[in-house]
Order: sequence, then structure tokens, then C-alpha cells
Amino acid sequence: MFWADRLAGEIKERFGSKSIFIRDEKTVSGRVHIGSMRGVAIHGAIAEALSKAGLDCVFKYEFNDFDPMDDIPAYLDKTVFERHFGKPLRDIPSPDSSAKNFAEYFASEFRAVIEGAGWHPEFYYGSELYLGGKMDGAIREALENAEDVRRIYKEVSGSQKESWWLPVSVICEQCGKILGTEARNFDGKEVEYSCKCGHGGKISPFGGRAKLPWKVEWPAKWKVLGVEVEGGGKDHSTKGGARDVANHISREVFNYDPPFDVPYEFVLVGGRKMSSSKGRGSSAREVSELMPPKIFRLALLGKDFSQQINFDPSGDTIPVLYDQYDKLAENYRAGVKDDYARLFEFLGDPDLPDFLLRFSQVAFIAQMPHMDLLEEAQKIKGSALNAEEKKELEERAAYAKKWLAEYAPEKHVFKLQEQLPEAANNLSDVQKAALKSLLGFIEAAPVMPSGEDLHQKLHELKEFKAVYLAFLGKDHGPKAGWFLSALGREFVISRLREASA
Repeated sequence: MFWADRLAGEIKERFGSKSIFIRDEKTVSGRVHIGSMRGVAIHGAIAEALSKAGLDCVFKYEFNDFDPMDDIPAYLDKTVFERHFGKPLRDIPSPDSSAKNFAEYFASEFRAVIEGAGWHPEFYYGSELYLGGKMDGAIREALENAEDVRRIYKEVSGSQKESWWLPVSVICEQCGKILGTEARNFDGKEVEYSCKCGHGGKISPFGGRAKLPWKVEWPAKWKVLGVEVEGGGKDHSTKGGARDVANHISREVFNYDPPFDVPYEFVLVGGRKMSSSKGRGSSAREVSELMPPKIFRLALLGKDFSQQINFDPSGDTIPVLYDQYDKLAENYRAGVKDDYARLFEFLGDPDLPDFLLRFSQVAFIAQMPHMDLLEEAQKIKGSALNAEEKKELEERAAYAKKWLAEYAPEKHVFKLQEQLPEAANNLSDVQKAALKSLLGFIEAAPVMPSGEDLHQKLHELKEFKAVYLAFLGKDHGPKAGWFLSALGREFVISRLREASA
């Protein structure tokens, strides 16, 4: 059973046929890393699977804009933003005039990625919960049970808090910062606080004047919103981790049964966990722009939530994803009913062209100015392409050109060599003999043989590497027969004579 359907079944078993509330969130402290799309995809797929099973569900996504700025991304001007360090993200200016504040600027970018990938949760900002008073009841419960919160921190995670510590961070009335304030002595209406800026006093912690620390805020939001399904990265779900602490606080302080958990694995970029502020090609926007929605969804949904995803835009990830998609499409068209067919249904509209030219072939042909992509595709298909097939081919060509220009590894970058490549000077006698045989085959034909005939001849000779070395200067390339058939007959004959001499 496909993993999303399996989870949907477990959720239905726990909650019955009632409407299910699904939630996910991201603190928008800068460009959002591609890894955050894993949570979006998992929760979105669960919502789709529940709907498919006939259950009502609501999927809400929070942009947490009430957390403080605790780091300044490397791509921003430090001198501009360092004075705002420690303030709630919503109270920090936007990097440009396109948004009302810092959080909205980066949330808008991430929202476009989410919706572009085909998921449409109900979006909201975390500050709305605080400023609208919805968190006031949870803040009161946390403060009145501060001793239990301190005990849970110590027993579950080993974190020792001072006896006066309160689970709330006040926004300083003078400097507007959250970081650096300490609260104590809640009298039922106000708390005493002091700030590193030197200011202090008494203030009501309600109505958006204070916020809960994350491990308390998380379960507080579960109760306030009535969340029933919310997963998180597997690192949070370890013993003593954030989820473990939140679960205990949820039960023991807020008297709320924690949501159904989905502890999912990470998305790695080039085999490493990488911050989007440091790694080229690691932000959600950068990655999403490298492929159409159906391939992006395959990248995010193609593995079980318990398995890591390694996305390497500078490696083979994108060509491999396209090959996976084509295989899924082939099986789906053939009527195969299995988990992969179910996966294919999650990728978008299953009405697709009958003919799909491999992405790697498209990428190669796009680099050959003497080759017409449409003509080559029709040769390979054996007939004219219909409108849907042409549209898919054009889309693949556009993404292939972008990938080649920005990320493709050297082994995928080709150029027809005008002179005999240096790499062809060391061909073995066996390789030269194969090229002579191929030369004779072409010279014996009145016109240039077809790609299929040339490919068949090379199969008989069992020597493709020599062709690639002679024409491209590399030991690999596209389907050699079709490649040669697109070149001028006299040019091919001349090159084969020179290389086989």
C-alpha cells in the first residue's frame, strides 16, 4: 500500500470518520530550504489520501512570523538588519518594498512554491493567534503550571530551568525584542521582566505582548487549533527531543491528546543537510524552478516518509527523476495496479502523451545546434508527434536548457568537436576496426542510414565508446545511431576515416 494511503488508514482508525485537522508550519526567518517542502508534501499527500478515502479534512499551514530573528542570513546586508536582531520577524522591515515585513517577504516566496507544486492549504500567520488573543488561554495555563513545565523539561530532555523561570518571553516595551528578556513572578495578570537593553517592569503577557517558547508553543497550538495530524522531522521525535517534550506538556499541562505523528526523514542536498542561506541550489524556490510540478512532486513523494531524499541538482537527480516518471507513466498506461500506479496518481493529471522522449536525450539534442529537436523526436518515435507530445517535448527542452546552463555535471555537457578530439588518438586496434566497419557500412549505402539502422550496426559491433570519443571527445553520449544520423554524411565519413586510420 502506498505510504500516504497507509497513513490515511491509520488516521481513520484513530479518529473515525470525523473531519480531520492537519497542520504544518515553518518559521520564515529567510529563504526556505527545500527540506521544508518534505513536510508540506507529506501533510498534503495525507490530506489528498484522506479525501480519496471519503473523509473530510482541513489542511492549514502556518508561517510563523512571531519568532525572533536569531540569525541574519548571509545573503542579506548585516548592517541593515543587525539592529533588528531579536525582534519578532513580523516587526522587521522587508528586504524590499514588495512585502509589509520581513516574514511576509519570505513567506510569499515559499507560498508560491507550495501552490506551484499543487498544494493549497489554508495559510495563516502565527502572529494572528497571539495578537487576536487566541493564545491567551494557553499562555495562562502554561504560567499557572510553570512548575510542571520546568519538571517536564528536566525529566524528558534533561534541561534544567531556574526555579523562577517562566515559560514565556516578553516583547520588551523599549527595544521591541524578544531575545534577551526574562520573565518571573506571574501574579495572575502580569509578569515581571527584565531585558538585556536595561529596561524592565511589569506587563501583561496576553494579547501579543509575549510568546511561549517553542517546546511549549507547539503543544499550545495543537490545543488552541484542535490539531489532529501533525508530523515533524525525525530528529524532533527522538527520546528527549522536542516532540517528546511537547507531547508531555500537551497531556500534562494542556490536557490535550497529542496529534497523530509522522516522523519523517530529511531532504539532503548533494548528500548533506544544508542551509538555504549557504548552499547554492538548496532553497525551495531554486529547486522548484528546475522542474515542472509533476517531477517536483515525484521528488518529494517518491520515497516513503521514513526514507531520506537526496536531491543533487549538480548530479543525476533530475535525469533520473524524469526516467522514473516515464516508467511510472508507461506502467500506468499499461493498466498496472500497484503502489507505483497509486504514486503516479499523486503527481497530477494522469492524462499524458503516449510518447515521452527521455530527458537525457532532450538535454543532449538541445546542445547540438545542427540537430532539430522535433525532427529527432519524430525519428525516434517513428511518426509525427501530436499536440500533447509536442507540448511535453517543449517543456522538457526548456527545463533541460535551464539545468544545463546552471547545474548539469560535466558528464551531461556535450559539444560536437569540429576537429578529431585528442581523446580519439589513443583508440585501440579493436576500436579502430569497429569504426572502419561502421565506415564501410555508411559508404555502402546510397544515403545516410537511419538512426535505427546505425544503432543496430553499432550493437553488432559492440562498440559505442569509440564513436563518442571520435565525435564528442568523451566516452559516453546519447543513442549513437540517432546522433550520427543527424550529422552530415560526408562529415561522418571524413571523421570515421581519420579516427580509424
